[in-house]
Amino acid sequence: MTSNPKTAKIREYAEAIIIAILIAAFIRTFVVQAFKIPSGSMKPTLEIGDHILVNKFSYGVKIPYLRNTIIPLGQPRRGDIAVFIYPEDKTKDFIKRVIAVGGDTVEVRNKKVFINGEAVDDPHGVHVEDIIYPRSIQRRDNMGPVKVPEGTLFVMGDNRDQSYDSRFWGFVKLEDVIGKAFIIYFSWDSDNSGVRWGRIGKLLE
Repeated sequence: MTSNPKTAKIREYAEAIIIAILIAAFIRTFVVQAFKIPSGSMKPTLEIGDHILVNKFSYGVKIPYLRNTIIPLGQPRRGDIAVFIYPEDKTKDFIKRVIAVGGDTVEVRNKKVFINGEAVDDPHGVHVEDIIYPRSIQRRDNMGPVKVPEGTLFVMGDNRDQSYDSRFWGFVKLEDVIGKAFIIYFSWDSDNSGVRWGRIGKLLE
């Protein structure tokens, strides 16, 4: 019995669409995912309106939802820009820079970061306010020392004076790390209603 050419064509298109959707879902789940920057906590590295790609393969392959790593490929390192599930609200994703890893001791003294008792070279950290708060008022400029538990990270935004991060809410579990940000693929300046052409294709460090 000869099949209807029109029906065969529709089935061919449907199969192609389904395969494309499955491939896209696989890539998004295990390889690369796109994110948009909604706040200025990572300025000037990341501006509001930057669209970035995150390599989910950097730290291993994880089972979706369960967050268990089935193929370990590496661990977050100091200086990485990591996207992770926000510890205080699991429905939100945050992006910050890894400052310290499990076993490290972190301290902030008058805005200066110390790791294991030594001041660190901090080229990405930017301060936009001169005022320094004592730890009795808040933990932004003075905190610790605290030891980072194994299996967790201590993270901070590059815009140190305007970032809500590990100084305030604690540590990020490795199982909640989604991946490492590596490139800006698009950037939209909503204040001026225009594309930031110079930021497109910028590799993140």
